[in-house]
Amino acid sequence: MQQVVQAIEGLFKSFNNTGADRIEKLPQSGSDRTYFRIYSNNETYIGTHNLNVKENNTFINFSRHFKEKGLHVPDIYAVNNDGEVYLQEDLGTVSLLNKLEEHGHGDYVYGLFKKSLQQLARIQILGHSGLDYNWCLTAKEFGKQAIMSDLLYFKYYFLDTLRMPYDKQAMLDDFEALSTYLTRTDYKYFMFRDFQSRNIIVSNDEVYFIDYQGGMQGALQYDVASLLWQAKAELSDEWKNTLLDYYITEVEKLLNQPVDRNIFTSQYNGYVLIRLLQVLGAYGFRGLFERKAHFLASIPLALRNMKQFLENNRPGLALPEFDRMLKIVVSDEIIQRFEPVQANEHTPLTVTINSFSYKRALPEDASGNGGGFMFDCRGILNPGRFDEYKKLSGKDKPVIDFLEQRTRMNDFLNSVFDLVDISVEDYLQRGFDSLTINFGCTGGQHRSVYAAEQTARHLRNKYKVKVALSHNNQLNWVK
Repeated sequence: MQQVVQAIEGLFKSFNNTGADRIEKLPQSGSDRTYFRIYSNNETYIGTHNLNVKENNTFINFSRHFKEKGLHVPDIYAVNNDGEVYLQEDLGTVSLLNKLEEHGHGDYVYGLFKKSLQQLARIQILGHSGLDYNWCLTAKEFGKQAIMSDLLYFKYYFLDTLRMPYDKQAMLDDFEALSTYLTRTDYKYFMFRDFQSRNIIVSNDEVYFIDYQGGMQGALQYDVASLLWQAKAELSDEWKNTLLDYYITEVEKLLNQPVDRNIFTSQYNGYVLIRLLQVLGAYGFRGLFERKAHFLASIPLALRNMKQFLENNRPGLALPEFDRMLKIVVSDEIIQRFEPVQANEHTPLTVTINSFSYKRALPEDASGNGGGFMFDCRGILNPGRFDEYKKLSGKDKPVIDFLEQRTRMNDFLNSVFDLVDISVEDYLQRGFDSLTINFGCTGGQHRSVYAAEQTARHLRNKYKVKVALSHNNQLNWVK
């Protein structure tokens, strides 16, 4: 990681002779890209590191093309010689989703969604003009093959994990029919591919777009379907319908011709379905195969979103086996399979979480149950070996950054969560009142404290369970 920071520092100095005052790593996203915020003379910039040079080239060339068209994307300032590091404009950290969570579904946020759709139509249609699609990461066009790929992604990584019997050949025939139907559109322009509220940055009440490196040529409907049916946004049917109507009007203005709204909406519904299935496939892969807790927790929300869509919408063709299986996928039985049991105000369980030092006494279990989990964090590189962290604890940001960026603490905790979750779910169902989880390290100050804090956060978020958190060596921390 130090080499990456040095590469960003060197590139920034070649771009800005004054150099950087401070470089701060930003939280890791779902991708392999690593982002850093660069501070210099009261200005900020974003440094990006990514070993996938082709992906970098796609984003950089798309960005420069869109910027020339006056579209709302970040400026690219500099790229290093090997193409693995580049500098871009810092648009800020506040996304449309953040605004929605802060202000709710009111007029202000509705206006931001309208601005987002207006700018979406512009980047799709104006950005398409003269765009070199040879820079696309995979296929140049989201055509039949790409649609089939999304359908199979859902099949392999989600549907097949349910172990429900179905006619595989009939399902493939339905996939073929649906993908053929959706490619018959007159409206193929630039397709963002992952147009969701997290990828829309709000700055001074204007909207800007990021993370479009997966873009290709495709149907206009896909991106608007992605935004309006994002499960986390929980938009009402009224919002979805009126915003779709507004978007079509913006498209008509840019094309300078009317759009057949019946045909457009019918295919839009098909692309909503494709997008929802693609998301379920992604959650299945990240959650069920890679065992990432965030994606596992997102599956019930995605299933309920799919259920809401299927209750009122269908693509304009018959897909008998596909329809049959979709009804099963969104059934209450399947949703409950992925829904973690959660505590309420009457739940007796309290999870006691301790951090401690192995140099001192092990934590006592006051419940009388004889103890619980005991996790040894000493296999993780100790921040306490470095002078700048000795007077800090696992609750301080520099130590948190050290553990998340320079150690395998995240891998360690993912394994911890897999084990602990089994007991928490069982204890909630059986009405037990106590579970103890202990984290130990050499001094009880850095690694064990961070692990205890993160585990408490995980259990509160996932199970809403009562947590009693104690750092047994806190009085002995060096001040």
